Amino acid sequence: MAEEKVAETNDQPTTHTTTTVNNFTKRLAELKKNAPVKMQPLMLKGHEGPITKIKYNREGDLLFSCARKDKKPCVWFTDNGERLGNFIGHEGAVWDMDVDFTSTRLLTASADRTCKLWDVSNGKELFSFGHASSVRSCAFAQGGKMILTVQENNFNAPAAIFIYNVDSEGEQSAEPVREMSSPETGRITCAMWGNLNHHIISSDATGAIRKWNVETEEEEEKVQAHTKEIRHMQFSQDRTMFITASIDRTAKLFDTKTLKCLKTYKSDRPLNSAAISPLMNQVIVGGGQDALNVTMTSSKVGHFEVDFMHMVYMDFMGSVKGHFGPVNTVAFSPDGTHYASGSEDGYVRLHHFDKNYYTSNHNL
Repeated sequence: MAEEKVAETNDQPTTHTTTTVNNFTKRLAELKKNAPVKMQPLMLKGHEGPITKIKYNREGDLLFSCARKDKKPCVWFTDNGERLGNFIGHEGAVWDMDVDFTSTRLLTASADRTCKLWDVSNGKELFSFGHASSVRSCAFAQGGKMILTVQENNFNAPAAIFIYNVDSEGEQSAEPVREMSSPETGRITCAMWGNLNHHIISSDATGAIRKWNVETEEEEEKVQAHTKEIRHMQFSQDRTMFITASIDRTAKLFDTKTLKCLKTYKSDRPLNSAAISPLMNQVIVGGGQDALNVTMTSSKVGHFEVDFMHMVYMDFMGSVKGHFGPVNTVAFSPDGTHYASGSEDGYVRLHHFDKNYYTSNHNL
């Protein structure tokens, strides 16, 4: 397989201001003086359709993936890219997934109006939580004793966040213990548990971020974070910050406690996903023009690279090419030694950083 270069740069965007272009050109000249960071990707092909989500477990030795067409989430070994198995039972596209702290249970959200709980060790379905419409997002609470699910709005059901207790010993109940919704939210795209499970943070198609009180089921705070739909949110490793990715061509870093915007990372294309490195002062973003808006399906036209940016200074640091469709999901491993990306092309690309990555001036 061809070697990948993090120091590869995109074509210069024509929409940036003169100052931004000058800074970009200066940074590009600096990057050319350094030896490029080279990575040999592992190409994981286990899905028949576009990848919708990838998720590392806590140890980083397993990577879970799901797709839009084949309805069968996969689990892979991250050291060699070997597929461990599938989780078979959904009848629709799988939009989201989460794995618990001990890597014993998997949660999947699907367009078949269910959220399923699985045994990771054998792929057995443990329980199915029924909903009135497609389930767009799901997550385990800290401690693993509760889960949240996000129901999509349609003619038959409103957009809502549900909370369920998870019973690992007795009979599992299909009835939610909490329900949070508002007529102003529209379609909820993502939801995450806040620290100590006191709050839930959600994003929606209007570009807003909302903080919900789990005890009172009330919306406590709203921030208009983006001008267009937020496609993805992801915490930093210590959960003090989280990053959002939007089709308004920006990714933003927020303080978890105050919802204050700390940094804004600008791109030349719509963004579908973003992640924060637990090891370096870096964030990665992925996206690209939708296939319907691209006249030619080449990666150069669609901008299907994964971009690296400095977390503090917001400088563009480089990009990794390889996908030939929009990048839908990206994630760093918990120890920051590798990252993965999933694309509309149906591939998961797993990149292990070599020793130059840790010593290069790129990361200063």
